[in-house]
Amino acid sequence: MRDLNYPEEGGTRRTPLPPGYHHLREELPLGHGRAALTAAGEAITTFRMHRAAGTGIRADAPRAAPGVHVEVSLGFGPLRLRAPCTVVWTVAEENRIGFGYGARRGHPECGEEAFVAELRADGSVWFTVTAFSRPARTITRLGGPLVPVFQRRYARHLGRTLRRLANRS
Repeated sequence: MRDLNYPEEGGTRRTPLPPGYHHLREELPLGHGRAALTAAGEAITTFRMHRAAGTGIRADAPRAAPGVHVEVSLGFGPLRLRAPCTVVWTVAEENRIGFGYGARRGHPECGEEAFVAELRADGSVWFTVTAFSRPARTITRLGGPLVPVFQRRYARHLGRTLRRLANRS
C-alpha cells in the first residue's frame, strides 16, 4: 500500500505495537452469543458502525477489504476534518471479525487503527479498538495531548454505538 503515510503496514495485527507512536487499546463489552458477534461484525465491516456513530464515511467499496480506500470525516462545514485511509487487513474468522485501516497522505495523523469484534470462550462478545498514531499535520500537532484523549473517547463512542447495533432484535 504505497499511499500510506507510515511504514509499519499491518502493525495493529501484531504486538507490541510499533514504537514511536501513541498507542491506544480499548476493549468494550458488546453482548453475548454468536448472533451478537455476527451483527457486530457486519456493522464493522460495512462501515455501518462508523455511520451510526455520526462519522462521515466514503468508501470505494461497500465492505472493508484490503486496498479499499475510505475517507473518514468528522465535524461540519469548514470545520470538517477529513482523514483518508486504506484498509490494510481484514479478519473473518469463526470468532473474530473486523479490519484495520491505515492513514494515507493528507490524514491528520500517521498510523493505523483496527476495529475487531470477538466471541470469547465464555460466550461474551467484545469490541477492541487498537491504534498507533502520531501527528502528521499542524492541527494535530497543535492538539498535542488532547488528541489521544479525543481518540479514546471516540473509541468508546464507537463501542457504545456498536453495542446498540449488535443487540437489536
